[in-house]
Amino acid sequence: MILQGDTVRLKCHFKTFNGNAVDPTDIKLFIYDEMEILTEEIALNDTHRESVGVFYVDYLPAIGLNEFIFEFSGSYNNKPILSRGKVKIQFTK
Repeated sequence: MILQGDTVRLKCHFKTFNGNAVDPTDIKLFIYDEMEILTEEIALNDTHRESVGVFYVDYLPAIGLNEFIFEFSGSYNNKPILSRGKVKIQFTK
C-alpha cells in the first residue's frame, strides 16, 4: 500500500528455474489499471539495474487510481521471463 501522490519503487528479481539471478534482454515495465488495461510502457536500461537480475523503477502513479498492476518483462535464452505485482493506493493510512 502506498499513499496517493507518493512515489513507489517497483522492483523485480529475475531468476532462472534453479533460482540463479539473470539479466534478461529487452526489459520493460508495463503498468495496467484496475481493469487490467495497459496504460504505460517503460523501457528499462542499465540505469535501472541494481545488481545481477535486480531491476527497479521509481514510479509515480496517476492520480485517481485505487490500485495498479505492474509487470516487469524481458527475454532470457530466447524465452519470456516476467514478474507481476499489484499496488494498492490510499489517500490516508
